[in-house]
Amino acid sequence: MTLTPLTFDKACAFVARFHRHHPPSRGWLFGIAAENEATLVGVITIGRPVARHYQDGYTCEATRCCTDGTKNACSMLYAAGWRAARAMGYRRLITYTLATEPGSLLRATGFRQVHHTRAESWDRPSRPRIDASPAVPKVLWEVRA
Repeated sequence: MTLTPLTFDKACAFVARFHRHHPPSRGWLFGIAAENEATLVGVITIGRPVARHYQDGYTCEATRCCTDGTKNACSMLYAAGWRAARAMGYRRLITYTLATEPGSLLRATGFRQVHHTRAESWDRPSRPRIDASPAVPKVLWEVRA
């Protein structure tokens, strides 16, 4: 398996096809692909943190990590995403998992649990939103330089 550069359009198409519970992200800073003999087997997209209070200029967020099930592709992508983010000057990488997911992969790649969120909708009277997916409890993970 090898790591390769990735375009936003390619990442979105892969996520739309393979991600279990989310559509593609709307924006990004960069993305990395995992290929097995020139076949795309996984992608990670790194963007600005969705939560505005984490947007400090030194934190980025793994907004999607998605594979076709190829063994070790996820851990390879998270590790590569963190190496690339650090090389660009970022000091912290965050990501979220559903509270029902164990997070073993993230723990193995150096992430630690930081916070458990409540199941809340993004919709507010002051800023109406249509939620892309159902509101469920999540776990915030981070790795720091």
